[in-house]
Amino acid sequence: MNQTRTFLMFALMAVAYFLWNAWEKDYGPQPLAPVAANTSDVEVSPVATIPGQTPSEAGQQGGGRLVTLSNDVLRLTIDTRGGNIVKSELLAFTATPRTKKNPDPAPTTLLNDNSNDIYVAQSGLVSSGGAAPDHRALFQSSQSHVEMAAGQDGARLDLVWQGPNGVKVVKSYALKAHSYVVGFEQNISNGGSTPWQGNAYEQLQRMAPVEDHSWWKSISDPSSHSFFGGGWYSPQDKFQTLGFDAFKKHPLNQTTSGGWISMLQHYFFVAWIPSGNETETFSTAILGSDSARPSYILRAVSPSITVAPGQSYQHEARIYIGPKLQGTLDAVAPGLDLTTYYGWFTLIAQPLHWLLSKLEALCGNWGVAIILLVLLIKAAIWKLTAMQFYSAARMRKLQPRVDALKERYGDDKMKMQQAMMDLYKKEKVNPMAGCLPVLITFPVFIGLYRVLSESVELRQAPFFGWIHDLSAQDPYFILPAIYVLVMLATQWLTPPPAGMDPAQARMMKFMPLLFAVVMAFFPAGLVLYWIINGGTSLIQQWMIIRRVEQTDTKLRTS
Repeated sequence: MNQTRTFLMFALMAVAYFLWNAWEKDYGPQPLAPVAANTSDVEVSPVATIPGQTPSEAGQQGGGRLVTLSNDVLRLTIDTRGGNIVKSELLAFTATPRTKKNPDPAPTTLLNDNSNDIYVAQSGLVSSGGAAPDHRALFQSSQSHVEMAAGQDGARLDLVWQGPNGVKVVKSYALKAHSYVVGFEQNISNGGSTPWQGNAYEQLQRMAPVEDHSWWKSISDPSSHSFFGGGWYSPQDKFQTLGFDAFKKHPLNQTTSGGWISMLQHYFFVAWIPSGNETETFSTAILGSDSARPSYILRAVSPSITVAPGQSYQHEARIYIGPKLQGTLDAVAPGLDLTTYYGWFTLIAQPLHWLLSKLEALCGNWGVAIILLVLLIKAAIWKLTAMQFYSAARMRKLQPRVDALKERYGDDKMKMQQAMMDLYKKEKVNPMAGCLPVLITFPVFIGLYRVLSESVELRQAPFFGWIHDLSAQDPYFILPAIYVLVMLATQWLTPPPAGMDPAQARMMKFMPLLFAVVMAFFPAGLVLYWIINGGTSLIQQWMIIRRVEQTDTKLRTS
């Protein structure tokens, strides 16, 4: 198959992939059917007893004050009303790229209690027989700002609640240096005269985003193809996603130990990670289901807790608030690396990400790493592509004889095709020689597209010059224009398929323009990959054409 047909095959595969991707997003497999929870050791029903809090109610809550806790990578804002994390800022990730015009952009905000887009991490205690501080209770703090000082390895914030029944609860958050993991404790001290019984819980509450289903959004914003919703993990069922529509269709009610719950989005996520030595109940809830924008809750509830008079009990958990840093998250909790979801191309994308990260470690630039990746791939399939280009070069030499066959057989297409096949067989030309290389390079192309779209390491990664973000489109469309030039040069070196209809031939001439439109909205790193891939193929093709011509010249003169 010659290079022109390769372009057409690639275009058809690309269209098929994006259609499949859109279908998967809307009609893909649903989560596993919920497993009935074993609630024999849970004395308090998690959904019936734990109070909800709609966005409007959250805005009306008063009496609390905001306290901040920070290390070198994370700044948390905690409301003493409930002792909840109502805002988180990722200090190492800016909301917009750093440029000369904007040298100090604001950090990326993940959790936020904005009433128009509420996203908070809540926790508390509930009891069926006595007072307990849920996520609406008023805590006290002697501190207003806790920051990890230079030379320290962490920082800690304590919030105190004192009940009328003699029960005292200290809710604590702790940060360590360079870490997005937040340690969390609820220490229950029973100073009363009767046993205290209840449950501890942690939950994530989030409003669904306002979705834009326009075709422009789908091709111009890579985040539109990224999963946005809930997720949970257990050692038995592994990682399961929960789209916001699944909260109603497939409500979760599952008991497990060693798992976690999370809210996922493009590049970042938040996950409550309960202590692995207890059996927790994972469940879902919807607040304001009749409203235009309901609020969705993923919750983990502990087994029943009993604290005798004069005794204390400490309930522990962790919460991860940060980026999807591949290769590091499984050390935080089993299965946490799965939050970076590549879909069907995981088997290709994960090794590509690993190889890209190794190359970037060598050269210090993700764009250069992409170029080196292309060169490695081209070296690996050099002989396969050489077969394709030798076939194309021989067909180029045979073009005058093919034209003669057209004149001889006229409109008799069957005789024409048979004569062409006889000619190819006699001259040892295989018109299908180009199929295998494109079947190899296309999955790599899609795998790299997923890596560039989902890997936070490539977010806002600069290349050189005007390319400040390899995961976003080229702002001046220079790289797509360069790729068009590569395609035009390749088209000039490649003979049109024999017997092609004139209308098809004219359409093929517009292929570079079609690809220019498509590539204009792809991530700049992906277009860079395809430029280097096409450029090296162009050089290889030109070298082989020259070699074939020199060989033919020697044969004629000998």
